[in-house]
Amino acid sequence: MKLYPLLFILLFMACKKNTDAIDADAPSAVLIQKQVIEKSCATAGCHASEFDPSFKQHGLVFNNLAKLINTAPKNPTALEEGLKLIDPYKPENSLLYQKLLFETNHVSEKNFGSSMPLGAELLTLGQIEFIKRWIAAGAPLTGTVADPLLLKDTTPSLAKFESLAPPAASEGYQMKLEPFEIFPNFEREIFVHKKLGNAQKVFVNKFQIKMHPGSHHFILYGFRNGFNIPAINTMRDLRNRDNSISLSAFSQIGNHIFYFGGSESNFTFNFPAGTAVELPADMSFDMNSHYFNKSSRSYNGEVYINLHTVPENQVKKKLKVLDLGNTSFMVPAGAKRTFTKDFTFAQKSSVVTLFSHTHKLGEKFEILIKGGPRNGELIYTSTNWEHPKKIDFATPIVLQKGEGLTSRITYNNYTDKEVRFGFTSEDEMGIIFGYYFED
Repeated sequence: MKLYPLLFILLFMACKKNTDAIDADAPSAVLIQKQVIEKSCATAGCHASEFDPSFKQHGLVFNNLAKLINTAPKNPTALEEGLKLIDPYKPENSLLYQKLLFETNHVSEKNFGSSMPLGAELLTLGQIEFIKRWIAAGAPLTGTVADPLLLKDTTPSLAKFESLAPPAASEGYQMKLEPFEIFPNFEREIFVHKKLGNAQKVFVNKFQIKMHPGSHHFILYGFRNGFNIPAINTMRDLRNRDNSISLSAFSQIGNHIFYFGGSESNFTFNFPAGTAVELPADMSFDMNSHYFNKSSRSYNGEVYINLHTVPENQVKKKLKVLDLGNTSFMVPAGAKRTFTKDFTFAQKSSVVTLFSHTHKLGEKFEILIKGGPRNGELIYTSTNWEHPKKIDFATPIVLQKGEGLTSRITYNNYTDKEVRFGFTSEDEMGIIFGYYFED
């Protein structure tokens, strides 16, 4: 009788060993599918089937690698750069490989969005190297072309993170959030009020952001007024460790004004030629970083942002910020709803840049002109909440006093709970961001 428990343990360990075992004789494509794709990518809600709610946005199902070979991506930046989902013999030109990296490896130095799997445990360096070698060998569906031992490598790919080089002292400023822990299975959003360090007013015509993967967004906020301003250089959490909301941090959000930000881990934003955002002397920002960690291991968040400046005599138009949000909506569980909201301008304004922000249930974001001879004209459409389209208008959208913009947002609530405006990744948002100048 005493042998039974021991026998049970041995059988359990043998079964576990067989489950985790890697068949060294299996084709490399099969190993990628079984050991990487099915465990980290083709999961419910992500890339498992065309019935995943996010499918309309990314258009990717990872149940058959053959369908990805020589196929054009839906990602607009990757499409513009001529990438394929899998480009045989060219890992650097394959979106599958690029999305596994934090550091951009593409010859164009363009960034193709957040690293994958989003918010979950990233692939190891060995897994990424295995896929790279398979693509470099022509992405064959048969045969062994990469060392299976690479799939057992446990070296975290986060180790590749490198800081963003600051601009020259005469050409801009760098702000950063030092490393902070993102706890396992936790959604952490922090705020740190910091001074920019400019003794005189400056004009920003470009910004760069670089941060660890897993980020939902990073934003530099200014303040609407001098009330309830947080202390300098003190980290404030929006959520307590028990997931309850910190009322003191929450109370300060209503005083925020968007200035610069984005959701991609590594990107550069250039303002239209001859334009720049004016910042007053002694400017300070509330630095807002939002990460969600769906894995069982903690990792560090870290953010760098460079604000590049130009002399005032090079600025023809001084830009102001658009921050137009709809906070009054409710989407029932299992329902699809479209909500509109109008925003009008108090004086003649010219819009030069538009982009949008929703969370994962945002299926389509449209912006239309409100009023005037172009009333109802659709000027912006984005169907990708994670990588919303950014449009620079070569000819600015001119809006007279009393005219404005309409947001028309379609949410597809595939969850079993009603959803309203809120600050977690399980809530929703609907914000028009952009830049304009007044005549």
